[in-house]
Amino acid sequence: MNVADAEAIVQVENIKQLKARYFRFIDSKQWDALRGVFTDDLQFYFESSTPAITSADAFVAFISERLATAVSVHHGHMPEISIADDSNATGVWAMYDWVDDPDHGRAFQGYGHYHERYRRGSDGSWRISELRLERIRVDPVEPGKGSVTRTTPPPR
Repeated sequence: MNVADAEAIVQVENIKQLKARYFRFIDSKQWDALRGVFTDDLQFYFESSTPAITSADAFVAFISERLATAVSVHHGHMPEISIADDSNATGVWAMYDWVDDPDHGRAFQGYGHYHERYRRGSDGSWRISELRLERIRVDPVEPGKGSVTRTTPPPR
């Protein structure tokens, strides 16, 4: 293995860690920390060819309001990550989410894919710059039927 291949493997792992933080921060409602995984000019697409949201601040405001009273579980699997150059990468993640919001009478399980672009900043950290959520299936379930334990997230 040459040095370039080893560096690419390290960068792919850094992007996997970034996405793991994305899921954990959403499910633990760490909204300030979630903001840090995105570039300022994040583009969020939700089952559309036109971005629904065009900034990281707007996305965090949207998701924090949408999940304010919900318990959520988000999983990402089988990442396909490609490093384009020193500052740009793309990824596709199989996804599953469970959202249970009895306060608003909704609950569902969803399946699909995240299609993403990543940009590496001058500090060397990767951030999500484009997030496209494409669902394959959504199954409504009866709200509040699961056992839920809310805990305070451990310190970072």
